[in-house]
Amino acid sequence: MKIATIRTHVLDHPLETPFESASMRFTRRQHLLVEITCDDGTVGWGECLGPALPNRAVVAACAEHLIGADPLETELLWQRLYNLMRDQGQRGLSVTALSGIDVALWDIKGKRFGVPVSVLLGGRVREHVRAYATGAFRRDGVDRAEDNAAECAGHVAAGFDAVKIKIGFGVEEDLRVIRAVRAAIGEARLMIDANHGYDALEAVALGRRAAEYGIDWFEEPVIPEQLAAYRAVRAGQPIPVAGGETWHGRFAFREPLETRCIDIAQPDLCGTGGFTEMRRIADMAALHGVRLVPHVWGTGVQIAASLQWLAAQLPDPPRRDAIAPMLEFDRTPNPFRQAILTRPIEHAAGLVAVPDGPGLGIEIDRDALSDVTLRE
Repeated sequence: MKIATIRTHVLDHPLETPFESASMRFTRRQHLLVEITCDDGTVGWGECLGPALPNRAVVAACAEHLIGADPLETELLWQRLYNLMRDQGQRGLSVTALSGIDVALWDIKGKRFGVPVSVLLGGRVREHVRAYATGAFRRDGVDRAEDNAAECAGHVAAGFDAVKIKIGFGVEEDLRVIRAVRAAIGEARLMIDANHGYDALEAVALGRRAAEYGIDWFEEPVIPEQLAAYRAVRAGQPIPVAGGETWHGRFAFREPLETRCIDIAQPDLCGTGGFTEMRRIADMAALHGVRLVPHVWGTGVQIAASLQWLAAQLPDPPRRDAIAPMLEFDRTPNPFRQAILTRPIEHAAGLVAVPDGPGLGIEIDRDALSDVTLRE
């Protein structure tokens, strides 16, 4: 079996109603899928976190170094591609593009041996994963507190027992929203995500005042480069601090884990180096006693890949009533999330079944894919 072709699919859709986090405004949903085909006809699918067009360019630059290679040699190919771009970037697009390639190679590997990726990772610990609903962005023309409260109440009514909302728009305004959401969701778990919209002083002030509302974690309080600021936030307020979706690869995670500037690590499988690198980061997190809850933001391909990872994630610490992993389940408008799959991945009362087919356990609906593909 040898790699024969590598194609990319840019999925693009303008949003009827834009929404925004503290650091980004979304006027469209755009994602990049990676399709790797072998000479025996086996096809693997992956996805790259981040901007689709730049990711596509980096994947194209990697392609000539993969044609004719054995797709099962995932460690060797990972190192080859990482080293190819090491001098220009050990993080960012070089790793997010590599992530999509790596996920596709593991999909091929699972199909080659006829087992889910979770089995290749060491075995399935669970068949279902509890999901939390991500949403509650700021939307134009509505009162944010009322809008977020109604949305989160709907998620709880649909069976989710945990929701995450966006903050980072100002301490007083964010506290108004947090109060409204807590009142709307009752005893359900609540997480807050600032998308690095605060400085350390604001984050500490917000955390101290928001703690009374029972917040599970405070995500990305400050910009990801400021590890000292992360430590100041963690020391200065009582809510557990989470972060890591933009710390690409194990080298980026080393200092945050060693210095304990976070309580919860959030590597993104499709951004931090795929399955190959995610295993290393998980081992590092376990070594330092840091909980791991992956970041997930993409199509059904990324959801399936993340579920395969979560199915094999070992309890840490092992005990009778172990801490269960969680799937971040994006609830914002995204026509690609389910449409590109022949069997959509949905939740039932907040639980999501792990696909049990070979590889990622999914099949791509090529008719639907052609309807939403901007360019190849």
